Amino acid sequence: MYIRSTLPVLGLAATGMAAYILEDDYGTSTSFFDQFSFFTAADPTGGFVSYVDRTTAQNAGLISADGAVYMGVDHTNVASNSGRQSVRITSTKSYTHGLVILDLAHMPGGICGTWPAFWMVGPDWPANGEIDIIEGVNTQATNQMTLHATDGCTIANDGFTGTLLTSNCYDYARGQPTNAGCGIAATSSLTYGTAFNNAGGGIYATEWTSAGISIWFFPRKYTPRDIRNGTPNPENWGTPLASFAPGSCDFDSHFSELQIVFDTTFCGGWASSVWDSGSCASEASSCQDFVANNPSAFTEAYWLINSLQVYQDASSASVGRVNATEHLQAQLPLEGRRRRSVRHGRGF
Repeated sequence: MYIRSTLPVLGLAATGMAAYILEDDYGTSTSFFDQFSFFTAADPTGGFVSYVDRTTAQNAGLISADGAVYMGVDHTNVASNSGRQSVRITSTKSYTHGLVILDLAHMPGGICGTWPAFWMVGPDWPANGEIDIIEGVNTQATNQMTLHATDGCTIANDGFTGTLLTSNCYDYARGQPTNAGCGIAATSSLTYGTAFNNAGGGIYATEWTSAGISIWFFPRKYTPRDIRNGTPNPENWGTPLASFAPGSCDFDSHFSELQIVFDTTFCGGWASSVWDSGSCASEASSCQDFVANNPSAFTEAYWLINSLQVYQDASSASVGRVNATEHLQAQLPLEGRRRRSVRHGRGF
């Protein structure tokens, strides 16, 4: 029998009214990686990282797929001047609206120097917007969820169980830290890093409609039956962990054609900037020194994916999705020019 969780991640749904059907199942065989492009340019967030191509990642044991998808980092060698080897992948498909469900057994969070993220971003940042679904740095204990958009998009402080950090999604909004976007922090340690991994992971579900964007988290033992059965219905899931509903925002004009991204970077604009304010400062004089010289610290810095599925509203399952392969190469030259002095935004 399915027992409704009493955890604060549940309650009444904020944006979901649609019936959903499966649009894309990314699978857990090597074909998973066929559906992604491996990013190998310099890290736009200024991280101490060397992103490698698929062949290099496979030969180095950084990726594998056999019943679950593994994406890790080099945890054997002292890092070169270019940074610790890692993987950043971007889906070759993009989406406008949908329900993205990630069953995750393990994430790279909770380790000094790391900055992992599972997110979605458009080809023309920030015009197409950005949704940060899982993100954190160093030994951060709870997940942080953020939207980044052009000017004219704010969210209301209502309809979610997390804590509102900032309400204006514009990265250069007055009265907010630069590149903060509109952010919501989870309150449970089960949502991120060490506690998430020790509990066997869980499910992140992100619903994106014209009315807004909502993110739910379910510890594994509280996975809704409709998700397990492949018939997800957000109306049954309760109050989202984060709900980005408009205080004043036309979501369709700020978010479109977003690709799915996984990455693990190190240091950079966020993890380095808070290095001295936390326990990691006792490990080394700087984030880069620690990451370069302590390879074994990153043994647990890996993603382990049980499934990644994208559902669409049954009435428009074939609408609003485009193949993004043609703009992947056009996007890459912009990467190096869009290095940002970030506080916690990913961006391009």
